Amino acid sequence: MSPNPIPARQPIGDLFTGCVIQLAGAQVLALSAPEGVDVLFNGEMTIRYGIRFLGKPHLSIVPGLVAIDYGEMLTGEEAWTFLMKRSNLYPRAEVFGYRNDGRDDMIVVKNLDLALPVEVLAFPDENATVPIAKPTALIASDDEIANLSPRLLESLPRFATIAAWQADASS
Repeated sequence: MSPNPIPARQPIGDLFTGCVIQLAGAQVLALSAPEGVDVLFNGEMTIRYGIRFLGKPHLSIVPGLVAIDYGEMLTGEEAWTFLMKRSNLYPRAEVFGYRNDGRDDMIVVKNLDLALPVEVLAFPDENATVPIAKPTALIASDDEIANLSPRLLESLPRFATIAAWQADASS
């Protein structure tokens, strides 16, 4: 047996109970579905975060495992923190995961665009590899955000109401 077995992939994810709604061609997360809107998914889902490809921002990878030089391997929060805070020190580190189109992939850190915002992806459960939605905003009032993940709140623009989101989108 090798001294450093390869750990199982563990992409980070945040549970979210609510719905994905379709508004004006965009997908939006909301805690409850207002009347008169198209609901794409309702219930508990896993929110994951994709890091965009350099020069191909329409593609992103949800990191599950990071292999750093000299055989060190990171998963979960440790891998995410490394990618967000220290990966510039290891441009040849390899990131294994699933792309935002569900395909299994590997990419080196130097080919990721860490200057772009992460892509928020909604999955029906923690085992899914193909997202059900790519939300671009969150509808939640100040009173509703207490139980939401800080990472989700940092990653999506938040609006208290659909009307506030629509006013912003039209300006």
